[in-house]
Amino acid sequence: MSAEQLTKRERKVLEAVIQTYVQTAEPAGSRTLSRRFGLEVSPATIRNTMSDLEEKGYLFHPHTSAGRIPTHKAYRLYVDGLIAPRDLVSPERDRLAEELANTGNSPIEAILRRAAQTLGVLTQELGVALGPRLSQTILKRLDLVRVSTERILMVLSLEGGVVRTVFVEVAGEIAESAMAEVTGVLNERLGGLSLEQIRTSFGQRMRDTVTSPGAHDLLNIFLQGGEAIFNKPLAGAEDSVVLGQTSLLAEQPEFSEADGMRRLLALTDTPEQLADAIRKRGTSPGITISIGTEHDDPRLSQFTVVTAEYHVGSLEGVIGVIGPTRMPYDKVIALVSHTSRLLNDLL
Repeated sequence: MSAEQLTKRERKVLEAVIQTYVQTAEPAGSRTLSRRFGLEVSPATIRNTMSDLEEKGYLFHPHTSAGRIPTHKAYRLYVDGLIAPRDLVSPERDRLAEELANTGNSPIEAILRRAAQTLGVLTQELGVALGPRLSQTILKRLDLVRVSTERILMVLSLEGGVVRTVFVEVAGEIAESAMAEVTGVLNERLGGLSLEQIRTSFGQRMRDTVTSPGAHDLLNIFLQGGEAIFNKPLAGAEDSVVLGQTSLLAEQPEFSEADGMRRLLALTDTPEQLADAIRKRGTSPGITISIGTEHDDPRLSQFTVVTAEYHVGSLEGVIGVIGPTRMPYDKVIALVSHTSRLLNDLL
């Protein structure tokens, strides 16, 4: 059912119940709504309207309370058809801009961490950010650094300030000249390619390479390792998630009891699974909102996830917040949307 299929009075009462519950975390009663929202009808009429909304699946009675609480169906109707767009107030805009400006030329992971933490503070929800999928990230430069006589560190500098490192085992000490020569060859043959292209075609791209004897031995180590070496930078990277302060969410009434806290810990103690669940929601331009039972992952059944895409060149990542379904949607949507725009400009 869409908002248009409710009567004008039903829409007003439903919106009033949602706003009351978001602000107070307490079930909304007819007398409270009559006093706070000036609905211009008697408490008895409001009570009858609430009963109609309950029959339609938008409200329910918690325990024996006389008040009502919105259902997940009500929140969906609210964000799709009742919510009014909200502009950020200057302090919110200034705080976001200041926090992200202070990241300077930091790696993308540090920028995302600051963005998630700031979003969490401003929304009082759990800030969350997912890095761009690294398989399609472009290699800008590759460096080889000696760690010991039997180990070399391969440093991959990727598009968007992302850096990944891989240890490569060698049989014995490699001359500096050989390392420099192989570094030059690898950059020449691989620079400008995505990690996925490198991983799947490394041997072919290194074919017929002519090097000095010392460099030849080192290059053979890369040829023998091939796909495995270039799989390591991707291991876990596409499922990585950056979380803000869980304590902000833990202070909300939904998590004051043991059961609520267990749900929160189950969600945040397995960040890789959380990242996978967020990615599976799919993304589209603008804001994506998933509410309660709309999630495939049962651990998210009591949460709302509000996210937006950001871009690093041709790559896409996700920034947003996770909170209880009782959240100030207008404020959260405005903050997430603005943060994604700031990240686009910064990155």
